[in-house]
Amino acid sequence: MTEATGRVYLIGAGCGRWDLITLRGLHLLEHCDVVVYDDLIDPALLSAAPPHAEKLYMGKRQGKHSASQEEISQALIALAREGKRVARLKGGDPFVFGRGGEEMLALKEAGVLCEEVPGIPSPVAIPAEAGIPVTHRGLSRSFHVITAHTAAHGLPQDLDKLAALSGTLVFLMGLSRLDDLARGLMEAGKDPNTPAAVISGGCAPKPMAVRGTLAHIAQESARAGVEPPAVILVGEVAALDLTSPLARPLEGMSIGLTGTEAIQDKLRPLLEAEGALVHTVMESRVEPRSPDFDPQRLCDGTKRWLIFTSANGVEEFFRRVRKVRLDLRSFSACSFAVIGPATGKALEEHGIFPDLCPEEHTSAGLARALCQTLSPGTECVLLRSELGADILPQTLLEHGMAAEEIPLYTVEALPAQKALPPLSYLLFGSAQGVEAYFAHFSALPEGTVPVCIGPVTARRLEERSSKPFLTASTPSVSAMVDTVCRHAASNKP
Repeated sequence: MTEATGRVYLIGAGCGRWDLITLRGLHLLEHCDVVVYDDLIDPALLSAAPPHAEKLYMGKRQGKHSASQEEISQALIALAREGKRVARLKGGDPFVFGRGGEEMLALKEAGVLCEEVPGIPSPVAIPAEAGIPVTHRGLSRSFHVITAHTAAHGLPQDLDKLAALSGTLVFLMGLSRLDDLARGLMEAGKDPNTPAAVISGGCAPKPMAVRGTLAHIAQESARAGVEPPAVILVGEVAALDLTSPLARPLEGMSIGLTGTEAIQDKLRPLLEAEGALVHTVMESRVEPRSPDFDPQRLCDGTKRWLIFTSANGVEEFFRRVRKVRLDLRSFSACSFAVIGPATGKALEEHGIFPDLCPEEHTSAGLARALCQTLSPGTECVLLRSELGADILPQTLLEHGMAAEEIPLYTVEALPAQKALPPLSYLLFGSAQGVEAYFAHFSALPEGTVPVCIGPVTARRLEERSSKPFLTASTPSVSAMVDTVCRHAASNKP
C-alpha cells in the first residue's frame, strides 16, 4: 500500500442552488487544488474554488457516462498521490445513491487520506422544494427510499412488501419505468387512489412537479413532459403543497449570466432572491494592461479630470496607487468623473466622491456631461478598459479637450460550460459581453429571452442577432432584474 501525500474530500453539494452546500463543504472547496465534479452541480459552486484550482468534470449518469466508476476512483487516487487537496463534488449526499461508498473504499484501499462531508440528499430535498414533506404528522410516520435503476427488469423487488407500507415511498431513477412501477404497486395491493407525485427539481435541466394518483401519475407525467432526473413519491404526503402561496416572480426559471465576476456577484443574489436558478454562462477575468503606467505622474499639481467608466477601472487604478504607496492627498488638484452610480460607489469606497456623474449612464451621456461642464483645453485622463467605446474620447477631442487614454485593463471571457443549459433569460452586462458570447456560441438558445443592461449593449446585440430582446430602463443591475421580473410576470399563463 502506497501512502499518499494529498487527500480527498467527498463533498455533498446538496440539491439545487450553490448555497445549499454545508459551510464545511464550502470551506474545503475554497481551499482545494482540484475540483472533480458530477452532473447536476450548480455551476456557481465551481467559482468558489481558488483561481488556480483545476476543474475536472467526471459526470456519471444513466446512459450518459463520461467516465466509468473505476476511472473516477483511479483519477482521485492519482490526484491525491500528486500531493493535491481534491474536492470531489457530488450532488445530494455522496453516500445516498451517489456511489460515494465505492469511491471511499477505493481511496482507503489505496492508502489515501479521505473524508466524507454530508450533503442534503435528493430523496428529501427535491420533494421539499416542491412543498412535499416526506413525513407529516397524521399522514406519514416514515419514508422509504428505493432505487429502480439497478433492480432486475428495472423494478424494485418485494413490491408486495413496499405496497403494504403506510409511510412514504420515494423512488429514484425510475422515471423510464414509471408506468410499470405504478401498475406493479397496484397489483401488489396499493390503492389506485393513493396520492403520487413526480418531481424534477434542483439543478435538473427541466424542473417541474406533477401531482396525481397512483393510477394516473404515469400518464400525467408523460403528458407534462417530465424529464430525468426525477423523484417519484407515493403516499398521502404527495397531495400536500407547502410552498408559499405568494410565489416569487422567477420561481423555477433558469437565468444565464455573462460579464465580469463583479457584475455577476451583484446580479446573482438579486435574481436568486426572486426564485431564479442562476447559471454562469461566460466566465470573465480582468487582465491588467499598461504595465508602465505610474499614477504618480498625475500628482504634479496640474488641474485635470480623471475619468472612470467602470468599477474595474477604479479597482485597477487604486491597486497601482497602493503599489507605489501614494497618499490620496496627492490627487488634491484632480477632479473625478464616473459613468454611473456603480462606478461612483466603487470610487467612494476608496475615499473619493465623484465630482460628476451623468444622468444618462452611458459613454455618450458621460461625454455630453463633460462637454457641458468643462472648458476647452481641460486635460482629461480616461482610465478604463482597452475595449472602451470610441465615442467618449472622440467627443472630448471634438470639443477641444486634451483627452489621454490609459487602458488599465482588458476583459477576457471563456465559456463556463461546453453546452448551455436550458435558459429562460440570458443577461448581457456590456457590449464586450455580447462579443465574447458570440465568439464562442453561434447563436442565442431557442426559447431564451436576451436582456441587455443598456442601449450600447443593445446596439451590439442587434448587430449580432435578429432575435427580440429586452433592455433595462436604466443601465444598472437592479434595473435588469426588475426588467426580467416584469417580463416574467406579464408572460405567466
